Amino acid sequence: MASRWFIFSVKRENVLVYLSNSIEKYCKETGFSYNGKYQKWGPYGFDKDGRQRLKEYYPNALISTYKGVSGYIYSAKTITDSGFALNIPDAAASSAAVDVSGVEFIPDAYEAILQAEREGLIAIRRYEEMTDKTREWNRRTIPEEYENASDHPEYRHFLKGNFPEMLNGR
Repeated sequence: MASRWFIFSVKRENVLVYLSNSIEKYCKETGFSYNGKYQKWGPYGFDKDGRQRLKEYYPNALISTYKGVSGYIYSAKTITDSGFALNIPDAAASSAAVDVSGVEFIPDAYEAILQAEREGLIAIRRYEEMTDKTREWNRRTIPEEYENASDHPEYRHFLKGNFPEMLNGR
């Protein structure tokens, strides 16, 4: 039997990115039929101080991924830390179920992300602010990602739709 992990963060803003899967959302909005497990597109990392940084790798990525998406954030007073090391600041994993102590409904994930940015809790690098180094990384990596995703047609569909200039003829 496969292990189930429950991931928690002490920072509310760090879980906002999990309210939407950009690949799944894009496929559904464009009518792409897929019944498997969707790949994830994780355009975020963390600064040295542990603050989350979201990056737009294609135009209007945040809007297309999060605008109008609602969801719930659950909280727990205590968890039994599994000891599994996560490379995510302020996060822990539990292999045991936990008691939910609270729930917050997020009516629009995009608005919640912008509010967290205004409060200085997260940083956003918009597509228009992309550095030349990141643009070169895109030009190199996106075609590689596409070629390596032969068993994930949903991911290929997402890449072709959001990076058409890099995947001409594919």
